[in-house]
Formats: sequence, structure tokens, C-alpha cells
Amino acid sequence: MDLSSAYPRLANIRLHPIKALDPVHVKEARIGPGGGLEFDRVWALYSVDGQWVNGKRTAAIHLIRASYAPDLSSVSLSVPGDRRNIPARTFAFPGNAEDAAEWFSVYFEQQIIVRHSPAGFPDDTIANGPTIVSTASLQSVCELFPGMTVDEARQRFRTTLELDGVPAFWEDQLFGEEERSSVRFRIGEVQFEGSNPCARCPVPPRDPQTGAIVAGFQKQFSDYRRTHIPAWTPESRFDHYYRMATNTRVAPTESGKILRLKDPVVFL
Repeated sequence: MDLSSAYPRLANIRLHPIKALDPVHVKEARIGPGGGLEFDRVWALYSVDGQWVNGKRTAAIHLIRASYAPDLSSVSLSVPGDRRNIPARTFAFPGNAEDAAEWFSVYFEQQIIVRHSPAGFPDDTIANGPTIVSTASLQSVCELFPGMTVDEARQRFRTTLELDGVPAFWEDQLFGEEERSSVRFRIGEVQFEGSNPCARCPVPPRDPQTGAIVAGFQKQFSDYRRTHIPAWTPESRFDHYYRMATNTRVAPTESGKILRLKDPVVFL
């Protein structure tokens, strides 16, 4: 597909209501008070010394399954196959963080604090809007690692917005040549500023269900990214090539606006 035939539109919206845990697919999402999506990463787990408890630090978190009520009013937590037979529990969401913390404390065998923020806990506190990737980019990862499905790639890279109708790495057009520059665009009724290519962490090499690591994942992915940079990509923004998806900023004026599946992407 060449760029002249590209028709970018919103194909997938995935919230991660509890940071580091399972996502939920939704047909529409509202921009929240912090510029991210409402209900995305609004619970985060901490140890008593203030450290994150997440996939970057704690591989055991991959074994926890989280499923949500259709209206996200509750979350059910379980650990299938755990030798300790920790009972599954359902908690009001996002209001019952304290009781959920007790459940997590039993699982991790240490005191866990669950914090709630309506504005969310984004990985990038400066470009804290939704992250954007294309379906074609995820498919290219699957071709690089035979046996990986697109849904598994989604779970590994944990982006919130996914575009179809475009070639792989089309989303590289959504950030500029320089750090201070930004690309303005709109998805449906929501205006965005594209910021930078998203640097990846130790999570993508890990199986999202088991935490098992794909040996050499980072190097293989980085080599592929370096040798498959599209002509439209501002390569000056790549100090390393372990990057995929675009980080964004969303102005406070956009809070409350809704993104819907099939919304088109328009440059401003």
C-alpha cells in the first residue's frame, strides 16, 4: 500500500484499567481529565517502598488475569493454575482499591498498595495522551516472530489506539523531525499532538500470559526496525531502534470528547 491510497481510521481501542494487567476492548472511549483515555491505567500497584509493581519489575504479574464488567464497574481477579489456590475475587472498580490491595498482597506475598488516579498513570508523563500504532505494524512484528498472533502482539506492546487502512509504521508520520516540533491531527472529534516514537521496555519480549521471555527479542526487533525505516519516518528521532508506536499529547480542551471505532484520522 502506498501513502496515496492510505485511509487511516480507528480500528481498535484498548483500555488497560489496571496498569500492567489485562486490557479490555471497547467501541468508544472518552478523553479523561489527564489527556489519556478515561479508565485507562487508573489503578497502579506499588510496594511499600514506593516502587512500581509492574511487568518491567515483576514477571509474576503476567500470571494474573483481570476481566471487567461491560460498563467497567467491577473487575474480577484470578490466578489460574496457581499452586496456592488463591481464590478469585471481584471488586468494585475503580472505587474498591483498598480491598483489591489485600488480594494483591496475598498473591505477591508482600504488602501491595493500589493507588487510584482518575487522570491515570501514564508511562510518559510529558506526552501522556493515548499511544497510537497501526495494525500493519503489529502484523510486521508477527512476521518477525513466527507463531505470534496479532492479538498477542497487541498484548505485548500495550498501545491504546490502533489504526488500519495504512501501511506498517505509518504512525511514524505523527511526530516531527525535532523534539520541540509536533504534528497536529484529529481522530474523529479529538485533536492530538504527536510527540515522539515510543521507546519500548522489557515487557514486549515477555509472553503476556506466562511472562516467558523470547530470547533475543529486543535485538531482533531493533535490527528489523533499523533496516525497515519508511521514507516518511523522521529518523533523527531514533537514538535507538527499540521503538514502536507514537506518543501523543491531548490538550485539556479535549477532555470529555469521545473516540469511536472507524473514526478517520485527519492531519490539521
